[in-house]
Parts: sequence; structure tokens; C-alpha cells
Amino acid sequence: MDVQLKRGLIEICVLAAMLRGPTYGYQMIRDVSPYMAISESTLYPILKRLEGAGFVTVRSAEHNGRLRKYYEITDPGRAHISEFLSEWQDIMKVYYYIEREASHV
Repeated sequence: MDVQLKRGLIEICVLAAMLRGPTYGYQMIRDVSPYMAISESTLYPILKRLEGAGFVTVRSAEHNGRLRKYYEITDPGRAHISEFLSEWQDIMKVYYYIEREASHV
């Protein structure tokens, strides 16, 4: 899979993992992993970019005597998912066209 495409898809998956409420890194990895391979070294730079873009907020809270960062999607983050879904419909039209034409070869 193209690296840029995969990066964009992982970002959307990470945002989608926050749609049910605030969550933390390890839980996001567990939520996304059945659909895409993701590691901590991939996740945390993405979270930093998403925070910088205003798509997520971060807060720290104590959990079992340690600080844990919780990430929450913002309204612009939700809008980003909606925009992705809208664009994805256009991508799927192209996909189906290519698939149809390739079946004639």
C-alpha cells in the first residue's frame, strides 16, 4: 500500500478510535490493530500531528499511580472524518471503474 495513503488511513482510524470518548494510546492500538497494523512508534507521532492540527485534545490523569495521557477528538476532528468519508466515496467510484475495466482484460 502506498505510504502516504496508509498514513492518511491510519490517522483517520486513530481519530475514529476516539469517537466513543476519551481514550489512551494502548487502547487505541488495541482498537485499530484488527484493521491496520499500528505500533506505539507509529501512533504517538500521529497523535502529536493530530493535536497540532486541532483534531484532538490531550489531558493527563493518574491511573494506578502513573500519569496516563487521554486523547479526545474535537469538533474539527469529527469534521475531518466527515470530509474523509465524503472523499472516500469518490475514491470508491474510481476503484469500481478500474475493477470493472480490469475484469475485461
